[in-house]
Amino acid sequence: MRVIKLFCIAALVFGLASCSVFKGRPDLNKMEVGELYNTAHSDLQNGSYVNATRAYKRLIARFPYGKYNQEAQIELAYAQYKDGKPDDAYSTINRFIKTYPAHKHIAYAYYLRGLINFNRSGHFAQEIFGRDARARHDQGYRLESFDDFSKLTRRYPDSKYAADARQRMIYLRNGLAQFEINVAEYYLRTRAYIAAAHRAKYVIQHYQQAPQTGDALAILTRCYKSLKMPKLAKQSLDVLKLNYPEHPYLSDPDWPHSASTLRRMIPFSGHH
Repeated sequence: MRVIKLFCIAALVFGLASCSVFKGRPDLNKMEVGELYNTAHSDLQNGSYVNATRAYKRLIARFPYGKYNQEAQIELAYAQYKDGKPDDAYSTINRFIKTYPAHKHIAYAYYLRGLINFNRSGHFAQEIFGRDARARHDQGYRLESFDDFSKLTRRYPDSKYAADARQRMIYLRNGLAQFEINVAEYYLRTRAYIAAAHRAKYVIQHYQQAPQTGDALAILTRCYKSLKMPKLAKQSLDVLKLNYPEHPYLSDPDWPHSASTLRRMIPFSGHH
């Protein structure tokens, strides 16, 4: 009996709380499209993302055509993103991009899609191994984010979002390269030299402008030496000396040491 009473009290409290959220708010089903959009937009600007999401969804459902619907879809995606619902936000903006590829705000749509994945891709600074499922999942988000920012900067280089997108691409590129280096170092420590060499070569081939290229050359040199391939070891060492004459490996042949040499990535400081 006590359990039932407590349940009833909890249900009553929840019901009162739910009513208080929408108390005094106009009926969204009775608004004209312009008024409904203005209500949703005002909620969005005030940071009331739950209310904004609810209003945008009603607008989209009640008025499936016209400019208000299109604007509502973009702003709904942003409200969901700010409300900490990246999957919903991604689904909304992805659907918009596919439906309206020539929309006047398509550059922003690509930027927002890239931003959603950028902020749900975990932290580059954690030490991660290639067999970690979460790490691979995060890498997928990073690659998708990089691809969206790349499309934005290629197709709309004069967009006001392009400069920020380029900064994020550099950060993502360096982080993707560091991920490969982390895994290569792990393989190196466990004497899996062929696997380590493959990771190092991947960095050299795909992320040549990343600062981690020097680490990749050093790891590759150590792998070739351990695999008794002196000619290839000399070639990679010569390239390292030419391009990264200050690299620690050149004065410390045991680099990287048994302890992790994972670099802490500087947090991205761009706006969201």
